[in-house]
Amino acid sequence: MSKAGKVRVIKKVVEKVDHSSKLRTDIHAGMAKPSPPLGPMLGQRNINIPNFCKEFNERTADIKEGVPLPCRVKVNADRSYELVIHKPPATYFLKQAAGIQVGKIQKGEVAGKITRKHLYEIAKLKSEDPPLALLTIEEICKMLVGIARTCGIEIVDKIDPEEYAEFLKERKVRVEEFRKELQIAKDAKLLRTV
Repeated sequence: MSKAGKVRVIKKVVEKVDHSSKLRTDIHAGMAKPSPPLGPMLGQRNINIPNFCKEFNERTADIKEGVPLPCRVKVNADRSYELVIHKPPATYFLKQAAGIQVGKIQKGEVAGKITRKHLYEIAKLKSEDPPLALLTIEEICKMLVGIARTCGIEIVDKIDPEEYAEFLKERKVRVEEFRKELQIAKDAKLLRTV
């Protein structure tokens, strides 16, 4: 057998090396569209964009629209793909349980409060995610306590609904003031550059 013949045989035997990386992105439930930023990411990996968007939207039809879902997409050599959709991020669940949309603004500030029961229920939901499948509920709870702390969410035994409603009203006023200050600073910066 000639040298060229041996090379052809070896090429047939050796599997094709996959140089593509998994696509890791957050897509809002029921809102996958071929427009940027999702369309270009899929296009770079030779994925049929309209089919992907249709499949994603169908698979997330039972989830509230707009909920961020971490997705992992593995592209095969034949341009097919494997789509894995995880549960929403822990910060999303914690903010929803606390009734807030924005975490802490300043260091040491309490942005919201949740009970230990909330924390346990979130841990049970997150335990279904593949990356956390090997962790116990206790370990996931400890992880969530750290995430809650970074968001400014305090974990308490009980919450008085009336007190908490008042707390959220005061917090909303502070957040609006902070946003106004940011807008003023942004406008001032724009005026300096003109």
